[in-house]
Amino acid sequence: MKRLIGILTVAWALASLGSMAASADIAIATAGPMTGQYASFGAQMKAGAEMAVADINAAGGVLGQKLVLEIGDDACEPKQAVAVANQMVNKKVKFVAGHFCSGSSIPASKVYQEEGVVQISPASTNSKLTDEGGDHTFRVCGRDDQQGEVAGEFMAVRYKGKKVAVIHDKSAYGKGLADETKKAMNAKGLQEALYEAYTAGEKDYSALVTKLKQAAVDVVYVGRYHTEAGLIVRQMRQQGMTAQLISGDALVTQEFWAITGPAGEGTLMTFSPDPRKNVVAAPLVKKFRDKNIEPEGYVLYTYGAIQAWAQAAAKAGTADSKKVVEALRANAFETVLGKVQFDKKGDVTAPGYVFYEWKAGQYDYAKTM
Repeated sequence: MKRLIGILTVAWALASLGSMAASADIAIATAGPMTGQYASFGAQMKAGAEMAVADINAAGGVLGQKLVLEIGDDACEPKQAVAVANQMVNKKVKFVAGHFCSGSSIPASKVYQEEGVVQISPASTNSKLTDEGGDHTFRVCGRDDQQGEVAGEFMAVRYKGKKVAVIHDKSAYGKGLADETKKAMNAKGLQEALYEAYTAGEKDYSALVTKLKQAAVDVVYVGRYHTEAGLIVRQMRQQGMTAQLISGDALVTQEFWAITGPAGEGTLMTFSPDPRKNVVAAPLVKKFRDKNIEPEGYVLYTYGAIQAWAQAAAKAGTADSKKVVEALRANAFETVLGKVQFDKKGDVTAPGYVFYEWKAGQYDYAKTM
C-alpha cells in the first residue's frame, strides 16, 4: 500500500509540474479568414504568425516564457468573429494578431476590450476600428481615410475630365474605402459619373458591367476584396471595356491574378510600403522563401504585429494587458516593418500608402504615377 501511495504521489507531482510548465507558457493568437473565399489572406496571417512565434521562442521567448499560438477562423463573418474572440478569451490568450476583415475586427474588438486582451490588426483599415475602439485596440496597417485620400487625389489629377465610377460591396471595408476615396476625389474637383453598390460573393457581375459600359466610364474604382474585383475586371474585358481598374489593399494576393489572368494587366491598387523591400527584412524574406512561402501581403504585417507586442511585453516586464498597452503607447519598436510607433488612437505612425500595378502576374510599385 505504501508503495502504491508513493507511486501516486510521484505521479501527482509530475502532473503538477506539467501543469506548472504549461501555465508558464503565454498563449497568443492570430485570427482571420482561415476558410472561405478570403482564405488566402488567412493563410498569409497564419504563415506570418507561425514564423514569428517560432523565431521568438528560438530566441528565448517572451520574459523567459514560450509563446503558444492559437489560430482562430472567423471566415470574415462578424458573428463568427465574435465567437472566435470569446473562444480566445476562454483560452486565456494575452494578445491577438487580427482580425483581417474590418467587419470582423470591429465587433471582435469589443470583446477583447472588455476582457482585457490586446488586439493588433495587421490588416483592418476601416477608420472606426480605432476611432471607436478602446485602448486595447491597435493596428500596424493604415486607415481607409489615408488610403482613400491617396487614391482619390490621384484619380482627380490623373483622370480630370474623365468619367469615373465608384462601386462597393456594402461591407465595412468595401464601402468605407470607396466612400473615403470618393470624398477625397470630390474634394479635388472630380465628381463620379456613377456610384453603385453590388452584392458580394456572386459569380456573375455582367449586369453591373453592362451598367458601367452604358455609362461609358473611363475608370472603375472598386471598394472590395480581390475575388469580386477580379471577376469584375475579367467580365469588363469580356464585354470589350478598356476602363482602368483601381482598388485598394485587398488585392495583394496572387489569387487576384489567378482569377483575372491577362485581364488583370495594368490594374492599379494602393497598399502600404512593401516590407519585403526593407533591407532589414531580407534574411526573413529568404527564410520564408526557403520554405516555399512567398511573404506577400499580410505575412510580414502579421509577423511585425507579434514583434511589437512581444517587445512591449518585454519593456513592461509582464504580459499583463494593462501594462503592455501602456508600453505599446509609450515606445517605438524595431520590427520587420521598420520602426513601429502608435498614436493615441492605436494607429501606426508609419508611412502611408503607395500605388502598385499588376503586370504579368506580379504586383510591384507603379512606375507611371
